Amino acid sequence: MDASSADIQTTIAPYTQEPYCTRLLVTPQELDGVISEAIKAQKVWHKVSLDERIAIAERWLVEFEKMTEVLAMDLASEMGRPISSCAGEVGGTLYRARHLIKIAKKCLEPIPQTDTDTEVHKRTILKQPLGVIAVITPWNYPHLCTVNSVLPAILSGNAVIIKPAPQTPIPAERVLSTMLSAGLPPNVLQVVHLSQETTLKYLCTDPRVESVAFTGSVAGGRAVRQAAAGGKGFKAVNLELGGKDPAYVRHDVDVAWTAEQLVDGAMFNSGQSCCAVERIYVHSSVYQEFVDKFVEVAKGYKLGDPLNSETTLGPVVSLAAAERIRKQVNDAVAAGAQLVLDESHFSAAKEGTTLVGPQVLINVDHSMEIMMEETFGPVVGIMKVESDEEALGLMNDSPYGLTASIWTSPTDPTSLSAFQQLSEELECGTVYLNRCDALDPALPWSGWKDSGRGISLSTFGYDHVTRTKAIMMRVKL
Repeated sequence: MDASSADIQTTIAPYTQEPYCTRLLVTPQELDGVISEAIKAQKVWHKVSLDERIAIAERWLVEFEKMTEVLAMDLASEMGRPISSCAGEVGGTLYRARHLIKIAKKCLEPIPQTDTDTEVHKRTILKQPLGVIAVITPWNYPHLCTVNSVLPAILSGNAVIIKPAPQTPIPAERVLSTMLSAGLPPNVLQVVHLSQETTLKYLCTDPRVESVAFTGSVAGGRAVRQAAAGGKGFKAVNLELGGKDPAYVRHDVDVAWTAEQLVDGAMFNSGQSCCAVERIYVHSSVYQEFVDKFVEVAKGYKLGDPLNSETTLGPVVSLAAAERIRKQVNDAVAAGAQLVLDESHFSAAKEGTTLVGPQVLINVDHSMEIMMEETFGPVVGIMKVESDEEALGLMNDSPYGLTASIWTSPTDPTSLSAFQQLSEELECGTVYLNRCDALDPALPWSGWKDSGRGISLSTFGYDHVTRTKAIMMRVKL
């Protein structure tokens, strides 16, 4: 019997707007079996030595890197990033993975407590796996976001079920196939394609799933949290959600260099990053010079077919996304904003298509959605400010709190002091000096406010995929 359309998931390629691949959706009954197999596999896997788990992860690095060209083509076709930029995600995934592997022993080995009373008691803290963890991955950086949660979970002795975004089913399958090639036992890692209903009603509520990690929109995060809370027992939920990340350009910057960096932070991946720069506050003394240079650099992008090696900006993910981005810009202009770079500069950008050109707005303010709600497109608003205090107030005036960047002299003690003061008062999980839109796997990745709950990466990331057990032994009677 043929599967009905309701049982099939179809991925539409962003550039061609044609079906790229289809996948059969797993039914609730089949999902029950997947979870049962994960439980069986985890009971064996967590008894495998940490050294052997690390050895398998290191072999996976080799298998994954071998597929760089294939993985890059997957990304360009499924989510529309220019092929020239796609290998960078593979390299970034390997970079993060190597660090997570490097710190695994430090994070997972027993911790002896020797501060007092050592003659009478021997005390140890164990880090043990949670069990079965569900990881719901996004489409915009499917490998980078997957490695953040999946690799520490597996190294910690958990079994993992990946539910990938419908837009990018293949990257998750590549991770699974390369893990199996590296020697990971069957069912320690599984990939399931699920409808939204099955995800929320069955995966997130199943009491056998101890934790759910979700990367995606704020609305999606709320739905996952509510579903997990509605199931039996108490489930951990780790949420990495959206952003409206600000940058502040102080008076003492290298204007040309700063503009180049911020154009990349705003436009890379067509602005489809949770930590993309979406609003910029510039000191009045360098404002006009900065705006002019920013526009000049942004005009240099080549918008078009992501499979063309000369393309530097691809489509946004869908027609609906393109329409939403354009509406946000049009609404801002209707409210008084001025476009100093509009889509007319890019011949490929056309209404009714997914090719959205870089757009830069001035005369914006916080009454406009363009400065308050996530855009997730190649668009940025720039505001003039007169002081650090004014910039700080505007940067914090947001429902989001993922990252923020400050651009100032890195050698002037007064500037560095100002940076330190601002960084302490900014309401976000990461503060950058003279960089943006970047993750360091040695640092925790977390969001404040509507940007999320929980932590991935760094030593703290391992705490979210393990539980502690205290051991107290009386050794002297």
